[in-house]
Amino acid sequence: MTNTKIEAVLFDWGGTLATWHDIDLYAVWRSVTELIDDARADELAARLVEAERSIWLRSRDEHLSSTLEEVCLLAEVVMTPAALAEYERQWHPHTELEPDAVQTLRDLRARGLKIGVLSNTIWPRRHHEEIFARDAVLELLDGAVYTSEIAYTKPHPEAFLAAMKAVGETDPARCLFVGDRLFDDVWGAQNVGMRAAHIPHSAIPVEQVGHTEGTPDATVRRLAELPALIDRWNAAAA
Repeated sequence: MTNTKIEAVLFDWGGTLATWHDIDLYAVWRSVTELIDDARADELAARLVEAERSIWLRSRDEHLSSTLEEVCLLAEVVMTPAALAEYERQWHPHTELEPDAVQTLRDLRARGLKIGVLSNTIWPRRHHEEIFARDAVLELLDGAVYTSEIAYTKPHPEAFLAAMKAVGETDPARCLFVGDRLFDDVWGAQNVGMRAAHIPHSAIPVEQVGHTEGTPDATVRRLAELPALIDRWNAAAA
C-alpha cells in the first residue's frame, strides 16, 4: 500500500452510486419506437438494440465512446422529442441511488476530500445532471466526466485522467476510484496509478466482461464503508 494520502474519490455511476438493475433493453426501445412509427415498432426496436449492443462491444474492445445520437444513426432511426421523453421515462426507475450514497458523499466531503464521477454513458451531461439534482447529489460533486463528451471510455487511461483533472487533482496516486467492474473500473484505474475499491453489487453481463480483471486495493460491500477505509489509509500514510 502506498504511503500517499487519498485526496480525491472518483465514482462510477451505474451499479456503484446508482443501484444495479437488470434491464430489458428491447422493452425499453419498443416503448420508444411505438411513438416513432407504430407499424414498424418491432423492427426499429430490434435495430436500436443491435446498434446499442455494437457500441458497447466497441467500448469494451476499443475503449471508444458513443452517444445516444450515434446509436440512433447506426440504427437509422430518427428520434423525436416525444420518443426521447419516453426513453428517459423508461430509464427513470433504473437511476435510483444506493440508499447510503448521499450520506457517504457528505461524509467524504466533510473530510475535505474531492469527489468526482466518471461514467461510461451514451447519455448527455444534461440528463445525468438532472438525475443528480433530483437526488441532491449535484452540489456534492467537484467534477464529473461523462464519456459521451470525450473520445474514450473506461478503462482507457485518458478517461481516468480526465476525471482526475475535472476535480482539480494532478496526482493519480492521491485518487481512489470506486466501481463495480473489475475491468473497466479496477484495472483501468490502477493502470493509471490510482487505487481502486471494488463494490461487487452488479451482475455484469458476460459480453461486457473485459480481457483483464484487476485485483482491487479494497472490496467494500456498501458505500458507507468508504470513509472509514480512507481514514485508515490516510492515518497510515500520515
